[in-house]
Amino acid sequence: MARFICRKSGAVAGLALFALCALRVMGAESVFHDKPASARSLPADNLPPFGMLDDVGRFVPAPQLPKGALHGGPGSAPESTARGPGLELSLAAAHAAVQTCAAAGYRVGAAVIDTVGEARAMLTGDGSDGSHVFVAMRKALAALEFQMPSSQAYAKVVQDKTLVARVKPNMFVEGGAVPIIAHGELIGAIGVSGAGGAVIGQQDEACATAGLKQISASLQ
Repeated sequence: MARFICRKSGAVAGLALFALCALRVMGAESVFHDKPASARSLPADNLPPFGMLDDVGRFVPAPQLPKGALHGGPGSAPESTARGPGLELSLAAAHAAVQTCAAAGYRVGAAVIDTVGEARAMLTGDGSDGSHVFVAMRKALAALEFQMPSSQAYAKVVQDKTLVARVKPNMFVEGGAVPIIAHGELIGAIGVSGAGGAVIGQQDEACATAGLKQISASLQ
C-alpha cells in the first residue's frame, strides 16, 4: 500500500516527492528494484522506479541514493543464493537444446531456471523469434512446479481440475520443458519453445531433453 501511495503522490506533487517516496520504500525492501508489473510477470522481472516513464507518461529521474546503496561493490554478498545449475552448465544445456532443434530444422529459444524460477541462461537461436525464450521460461516454471516434464503436467492439469490451483499466471503449461535433477534433488528446469509439429510442444520437449542430456554426467 505504501508503494501505491507514493506513486500517486509523486504524480500530484512532482518528481522530487516521487524520488523521496522511492527512497523510503526501497530502503524498506530493496535499494533498487520495484515490484513486478503483474502476476503474469516472470520471476525477477523487477524494474527500478526511475529511469522510466511513470503511470502518467512522465520520465522519472534517478533519486539521490545514499553512498553505496546501488550496489555493494566488488566482493559483496551474492544477490541470490537459490540453488540451481551453474552458469557453465546452464549455457551448455540451453545451447545443446537450441542446436538440437536447429539440426532438425527448427528455430527456437531455450531457457534454464533455478529453484526459485529465475533465469540462469536464455538463448535465442539464429532466425528465431525473440519471444520464444520467454515462453520457454514459462514452460520451465511449469516443469519446476510439478517436478515433471511440462507435457505430463499439462495432461494431469487437464484431467484433475484441483491441480489448477498450482498453476501460476506466469506459467505456460504445455509440452516443452523438463526438470533438472542433481543428486536426487530438484535444482531447476529447462524449457524450449518455437518448434512446430502436430503435437504442441513435442519437438520442443525433445530438444529440452537433449539439453538436459548434455549436462547429465555433471549432475550425477
